[in-house]
Amino acid sequence: MNLRVTDLACARGPAQILAGVSFAVAPGQALILRGPNGAGKTTLLRTLAGLTPPLAGTIEADPDAIAYAAHADGLKSQLTVMENLLFWAGVFGTRDPAPAIAAFHLTPLLDRRAGEMSAGQKRRLSLARLLVTGRPVWCLDEPTVSLDAENVARFAAAVTTHLAAGGSAVIATHIDLGLPDATTLDITPFVAKRIRTDDPFAERMG
Repeated sequence: MNLRVTDLACARGPAQILAGVSFAVAPGQALILRGPNGAGKTTLLRTLAGLTPPLAGTIEADPDAIAYAAHADGLKSQLTVMENLLFWAGVFGTRDPAPAIAAFHLTPLLDRRAGEMSAGQKRRLSLARLLVTGRPVWCLDEPTVSLDAENVARFAAAVTTHLAAGGSAVIATHIDLGLPDATTLDITPFVAKRIRTDDPFAERMG
């Protein structure tokens, strides 16, 4: 099992957002998160990625197993596309960015600075970083924002290849990516009563 979550409670700032979230994602499986805006999909993904500590419950995954792609592209604007990819390859201890370049059709852009690219091009580069992490679990927050239909298809193909190699993915998206054997989790039933986490009665959840 690449990722197992049990009875997880999550907070955004001082407010508890989710409670009792449980699911498992096996190698080769994608889990699609659904729910209305503000329900807590981003909060859940940030908690899985270790950016926000859980209030309760457990997250079981191998150390350094999770790669997170947020709303923000997180690029170094003064570096070129190739320099960005080589930087992240160095951070994650991988070597060859060629598969990432091919997957997101970045060859014509390799010498362009990230700060000079369009929103769609920046998003492609941001997603290409996932392929140089070498991490088996991808947690993705609305990854297709700013992508046209052609590049949505490229992204879906990259995820499919990742799954076929034994990776897994947890994706918050409203788009049908056509991923094989993907399952869906509606987080609406896990939305907690909006209480402050410093409330002495914080154990009471709606």
